[in-house]
Formats: sequence, C-alpha cells, structure tokens
Amino acid sequence: MKRRDDGGGGRDEGTSESYGKGRWRRQKRNEQRLGGKGLSLEAFANAKSRPAGYNPALIKKQREFYRNAKYLQMIRVLSDLLVDANEIEKLRMQSKTKKRSLRSLREEYEKHAGDEKAKIEREAIIQTKKEERAKAEAKRKVQREKMFKKTKSGQN
Repeated sequence: MKRRDDGGGGRDEGTSESYGKGRWRRQKRNEQRLGGKGLSLEAFANAKSRPAGYNPALIKKQREFYRNAKYLQMIRVLSDLLVDANEIEKLRMQSKTKKRSLRSLREEYEKHAGDEKAKIEREAIIQTKKEERAKAEAKRKVQREKMFKKTKSGQN
C-alpha cells in the first residue's frame, strides 16, 4: 500500500496552483493555434445552420479582393495628389518666368472680357426666366379672378 503523504514531489504536491497554470498555458496555446477563443453556443448554432452555398475560400478571396481594391484606391489618390502638386509647381514656375509683356497683358484683358461676356449672358438668361415666371403668375391670377367672377345666377 502506498503512502499518501510521501515527500517525493509528485503530482499531488501543490496541485491547485500548478494545475491551474498549466491549464491556463494550454488554453492560451490552443487559442493561438486555433485563432481566438471558442465559439459561444449561439454562434456555433448559427455557424452550423449556414446555407449550403457557404464557401469560406470564396469569402477569403473576396476579402482579399476588396483589401487590394482599397490599397489601389489609396495609391491612385496619392498619385493624383503628386500629379496635381507637380502641375501646381509648373504653373508657379511659368508665372514667375512670365513677364508683364504686351502679349500677356492682352491675353489677360481678353480673358477678363470673355468672363464678363459670359456673366452678362448668364444674367440675361436669369432675367428672361424671371420674366416668364412673372407672366405665368399674372396669367394664373387673371384666370383665377375670372373663375371667381359673379354672374346673374351667382358665382361661376
């Protein structure tokens, strides 16, 4: 018969402390290996009741596709910003080198004249629209007055 209180340092000595640590380490190792904590009962039931068309490989491909699309969009935006910055720099250099010569002044005056012409045209269009609106309102008002006009037999 074995003695229960042997001092051999077996498994019985300090069981609660060492067992708990070992269990915790094992649980952590399993979490790392499996990629996270286990599923809850509800999540497990939902996972089991997925449609037959559920394909994890396809979902992974789609996720990768969207991630790549996001990176491409970021690259496009950055390249557009770089192109814009280069164009702005070129325009600055041109404006520095451009002198107040007769030709450049003439071009500026022509540009301002064109802008003024366009502005006048826009204002004319707006004015005609206002006039048409006013005519339509007056016409409606006259028709309404005719409608409420009194006759011998009462109101029409």
